[in-house]
Amino acid sequence: MAALRLISDDERRARIAVRHGLHPRHRYPDALSAATAMTALHATEPPTVHLSLQARVRGVSVVDIEDALYTERSLVKQLAMRRTLFAFPRDLLPAALASASARVAGTEFRRLAGDVERSGVSSDGSAWVEDAVAAIVDHLGDLSELDAAAVRAAVPSAVAKIQQGSGRWTQEAHVTPRLLTLAGARGAIVRGRNGGNWRISKPQWTSMSAWLGESLTSITPESGYAEIVRRWLWTFGPGTEADLVWWLGSTKAAVRAALAQVEAEAVGLESGETGWVLPGDDAPIAVGPWAALLPVLDPTTMGWRQREFYLDPSDVPYLFDSNGNGGTTAWWCGRIVGCWVQDADARVRVVPRHELAADASEALGEAAEQLTAWLDGVVVNSVYASQQMRGERMP
Repeated sequence: MAALRLISDDERRARIAVRHGLHPRHRYPDALSAATAMTALHATEPPTVHLSLQARVRGVSVVDIEDALYTERSLVKQLAMRRTLFAFPRDLLPAALASASARVAGTEFRRLAGDVERSGVSSDGSAWVEDAVAAIVDHLGDLSELDAAAVRAAVPSAVAKIQQGSGRWTQEAHVTPRLLTLAGARGAIVRGRNGGNWRISKPQWTSMSAWLGESLTSITPESGYAEIVRRWLWTFGPGTEADLVWWLGSTKAAVRAALAQVEAEAVGLESGETGWVLPGDDAPIAVGPWAALLPVLDPTTMGWRQREFYLDPSDVPYLFDSNGNGGTTAWWCGRIVGCWVQDADARVRVVPRHELAADASEALGEAAEQLTAWLDGVVVNSVYASQQMRGERMP
């Protein structure tokens, strides 16, 4: 049996530079191109979408990104992998809805039905949830765009309260947000225009078909997983089976079936593990030095479970929170070397984890100046601030 072609860590880091649009000579021309190159953009916090695109798109503005999200609607926010909100290229939505979103929706439905019964709202939680979701979808079907409070005021079943959590963490809460989450995961409704500025989340919910002006094509879960895995391999490959299982929030069986369907090819990695790439996608890539500043939960930072080829394991507790959420990151030649913060005057400042060489320090300083100018006095906050970010915040 022939030895597998080895893709070195240097090559993997070069692929990040080129395919992720982080090297200055490999920026993308518009928001849709960059999002497509990344498979999808993390959107748990609204600023992540904007800052991820700022790092990858030549001359992009906040207005350009808002247009892609809310006017052109070429990017659509959808709950999917690992119960995480992403901004998907519109053409990838059918695959996401059939696979990762459907898996999330199933889990959400079972949990919500159980909470409805335990809270005494109904003895048949499944039927009650289905009726309540149907009422919300029907109400939004007239092209309405409503926030959660307006939905609760308009739909009688949405005013119910349920008990969430257990023990001393039990609390009573309105059921509306969870009904909206479930209907959104199913693809019946969607987060439309944002009711606040680009840094905060105040989604206006509306019908998915009304928002897009069309009904999405229905495909099988197997085809959905295969299409997402195909795109992931182009963006993040080579990656391991463990990387894909984690990133998809799926099972080994689903990942293995998708890898077979796209005819993925095995390659060797420096770690000694087997990686996977698309057929024929193992040609070497090389680039010169580059620097980048990426936001909290950026898709590059969160693209793999096994991160040793771009992140020193000893730095993880300082740059990720206890749940594995990545904070802001400073990159030099394909490795995370620190984070960035904003001072009281909104100026971006790089905070290295270790001493940097002069060329790295200079390049990251230039990146900080460019990001400061782009933000133009706006301060971006995050609930996912890492330990190093919190330690460096100005009073």
